[in-house]
Amino acid sequence: MDTIITSKDLQNHLDDFRNSQKSIGLVPTMGYLHDGHLSLIRKAKSENDAVVTTIFVNPLQFSETEDLDIYPKDIEKDTFLASDSGSDFLFTPTYEEMFCDDLLTTVSVQELSSVLEGASRPTHFSGVATIVAKLFNIVGVCSAYFGEKDWQQLQVIKRMAQDLSYRVEIKGCPIVREKDGLAMSSRNVYLTNDQRKEASNIPESLWKAHEKIKNGERQSTVIKGIISERLDRSSMIDIDYVELVNGENLTITDEIDELTRVLVAVRVGTTRLIDNMNALEGINL
Repeated sequence: MDTIITSKDLQNHLDDFRNSQKSIGLVPTMGYLHDGHLSLIRKAKSENDAVVTTIFVNPLQFSETEDLDIYPKDIEKDTFLASDSGSDFLFTPTYEEMFCDDLLTTVSVQELSSVLEGASRPTHFSGVATIVAKLFNIVGVCSAYFGEKDWQQLQVIKRMAQDLSYRVEIKGCPIVREKDGLAMSSRNVYLTNDQRKEASNIPESLWKAHEKIKNGERQSTVIKGIISERLDRSSMIDIDYVELVNGENLTITDEIDELTRVLVAVRVGTTRLIDNMNALEGINL
């Protein structure tokens, strides 16, 4: 695996691949890789001749009150894991490589970015869309792999790629979970042992809700109540939102159908965690 720090160098390598009619998979990350990230790399490798994994902690998607300064990093471990999982190129640009001193151009996906996560973190998705747009421009024609844990982010990126006519195929990949069902996240490392135990109520609440759906319940308010009641049992969990939405356009739905996605965001202590499921398919615990 080659580690590359400049856009031009990466583009030169990838142009050589494309000239040989080889396909390219892209896995954008902020590093501190876990099995969720590695599953994306392995998927990309199984479907492409070359895989680019990117590591860049993007300041644009953090607000002033969020955890940019303490976001976990371990580039040596990440390098080993990315290579071991099948990456051919590891792109680790500096801030100066990615942005000018005064950034004048950003990307915003209206409507999809202003609800749910966007209501709590107003600048977040503009930051995500801007950095992903830059990576798409740098890498060029490719298939790009994103985890479904960040469901809203996946929909924002899909719409951006469609609206801006990127020659990139967006591929969503299933959530990878811990043994107790908690969705894997780099932020899980912030949890104390007690908080970690309580966080298992998040997937458990989704599982309970799906059991009710499987038995015929189709009213969103009932399912929201089941999830909220389960989460409220823990004094360590503060609910940000529990919503049932159309999985594509993120509009709130009153009655569950095949497109319904259940989205949950909570704080466990100071750590913000998100999870989701397809309402009719549920989750595996």
